[in-house]
Amino acid sequence: MFTKLVTAPGVRFAPWRREFLALMALGLPMAATQLVQFSINTVDVLMIGRLGADYLAGASLGLVVYYAMFLLGLGPAMAVTPLVAQTLGADPENRKDARRSVRMGLWASVIFCAPALIIFLLTEEIERTFGQPVHLAAMAEPYVLALAPGLPFALGVIALRNFLATIGRTRAPLYFIIGTTILNAFLNYLLIYGNWGFPRLELVGAGVASSLSHAIGFALLVAYARAEKESRHFDLFTRFWRPDWDRLRDVFRLGLPIGAMFAFEAMLFNAAVLLMGRLGINEVAAYQVALNVAALAFMGPLGLAMAGATRVGLKAGAGDDDGVRRAALVSIFACIGAIMIMAVPMMFAPGFIAGLYLDADSPENTTVIALVVSFLPIAAAFALFDAIQVAASQALRGLKDVRIPMVITFVSYWVIGFTVSAWLGLGTAFAARGVWFGLLAGLAAASVMLSVRLWMITRNEGAKAPA
Repeated sequence: MFTKLVTAPGVRFAPWRREFLALMALGLPMAATQLVQFSINTVDVLMIGRLGADYLAGASLGLVVYYAMFLLGLGPAMAVTPLVAQTLGADPENRKDARRSVRMGLWASVIFCAPALIIFLLTEEIERTFGQPVHLAAMAEPYVLALAPGLPFALGVIALRNFLATIGRTRAPLYFIIGTTILNAFLNYLLIYGNWGFPRLELVGAGVASSLSHAIGFALLVAYARAEKESRHFDLFTRFWRPDWDRLRDVFRLGLPIGAMFAFEAMLFNAAVLLMGRLGINEVAAYQVALNVAALAFMGPLGLAMAGATRVGLKAGAGDDDGVRRAALVSIFACIGAIMIMAVPMMFAPGFIAGLYLDADSPENTTVIALVVSFLPIAAAFALFDAIQVAASQALRGLKDVRIPMVITFVSYWVIGFTVSAWLGLGTAFAARGVWFGLLAGLAAASVMLSVRLWMITRNEGAKAPA
């Protein structure tokens, strides 16, 4: 068989071409959806930034706490992808088992919000424990509590969106997210600044606007899943309140390590806010702007990588080992290409990007803008590693391999990344830039180790990842 492929180039590359086209058909709408969904937070940062550096810094500290819980809760929602993909890959007509996974993914999202609320109520105490300025800690807690009601809806959107992507329905979620993002910007305009007779709620207004937007987005996806020709056959919401304890355990067993992986990575970036807080308010504000830009660049590769996880899961469910390898490699190279599109302007036009977030004509923003300009080229430099690690980790999730990758991410981001960030940032003349060099070290380590793990699992015919 190998000889035939070598002697027939058109046949040899046809499966790769088909895999690339399949990934693009699934991944481009998902990447756009990730980008637009994240822009809800980008809109918040842009509009909060107009209030001043203190407000931006307070929001940054609040988001550290909020996203710690969001990312842990993200795991069960993300577990829907490999569970449904492998089920339908093995038997496209097995709607009952797929339905069980989606329902319990939604259940898990709601269950998780109870302990999350307890943490949210302790936001000010947490910030002060980590040595953050008292007035910023006091600003952070009301913002987080205003975001809290939207958490179950945000997680529910992700669970439903992942299910719909697995059955090839990716455009409608994109349209809904675009609509809710526009709505969020309008609500911010009313509630942050107190326009059109609404109260001026500032940070609290931004949180309320986000929560309302997530709730409306979830309602739209529920209505679509009940009405759309293919998804309605899964009967996701018929007898929705009937428990399925075995599948709920499966969702948490797979989802909690996934959530921990997301949290280890993203909380490294958020914990760096605490390091910046020890350096000064300007450093915190500048870091938030640069982090938002880097995260925005990451959304496209993340969407493609999530599509890659679906492709890997479908091939694994069908027992197609060659297909698994193709899907993983195509996903990695597609993610590298996608993130380079954003990395180039970050490297060569940092001043222009900084001016989009902060008023360059205001003297009080001069220091913040200068810091942002110094951060963005470093963020651009680690873009390559970021793309590789997210593609490899999502491919492993498609294979239901989550425990060893969870350990890898902990070592990469916390043993290596955070240690280097703290040392260079607080103990050397690199100061704030040193924090970013530590982030670069963590991402580089993760990309190497996760890629090796993926290669080890997929290198042999019939190799199976642990469930």
